[in-house]
Amino acid sequence: MILSPSLLSADFSCLGQELAQLEAAGLHWLHLDVMDGAFVPNITFGPPLIRALRPGSGLFFDVHLMIEEPARYLEAFRAAGADLLVIHAETDRHPQRTLSEIRRMGLKAGLALNPGTDLEMLRWLAPDLDLLLLMSVNPGFSGQAFIPQSLSKIRSTRALLDMVGADHVPIQVDGGACPENAATLMDAGADILVSGSAFFKYRPYDARLTAFMAAVQGCTERPSLVNARAWRHGVSQSV
Repeated sequence: MILSPSLLSADFSCLGQELAQLEAAGLHWLHLDVMDGAFVPNITFGPPLIRALRPGSGLFFDVHLMIEEPARYLEAFRAAGADLLVIHAETDRHPQRTLSEIRRMGLKAGLALNPGTDLEMLRWLAPDLDLLLLMSVNPGFSGQAFIPQSLSKIRSTRALLDMVGADHVPIQVDGGACPENAATLMDAGADILVSGSAFFKYRPYDARLTAFMAAVQGCTERPSLVNARAWRHGVSQSV
């Protein structure tokens, strides 16, 4: 399992220190939720904050674009220091083109699906994907309860990706992940867990990471997880 703590739940009064503590604790990823107040009922931050954090951090910046017309802002987020850009299927009329452009820029390309969004499009978009993000809560706010039917959706997604020859594409699950359900999520097909309040509210961070990792000890490691583990900031992301 890869744990990607969500920046929204960090202490915004000392973000530089927070990121340094994450690295010292052994974390490699950071999930950055960009919200525009249009696609979701919340406004967070954009490229300027990511640009400010980038020089002082070696974390892999996993940037989740919960915004309308994401294709308009790809270059801004690339220049700010993103390593992975995840667009929502619900906000892009031409996701294949946008995913291809993200890869052309040398970044990893991800697609996110809301809880009620069907999986069928994955049959045709899988060749352009590096990562598939499944929302297990409705996007917009941290601290929401996990939607139970997300488990069957994770299983169906893993089966579909494997069937179309995309067994290397990792599944990220965002919403309600904690040590108590981490093994269940992994067994269903998840590789990367986003955790906000269930991570940042429990210090020290190295102990919380250990709790997550202990919870998934013995879970099967799929090719998709092995693939994602190789992703690091500063390593060429070109395809």
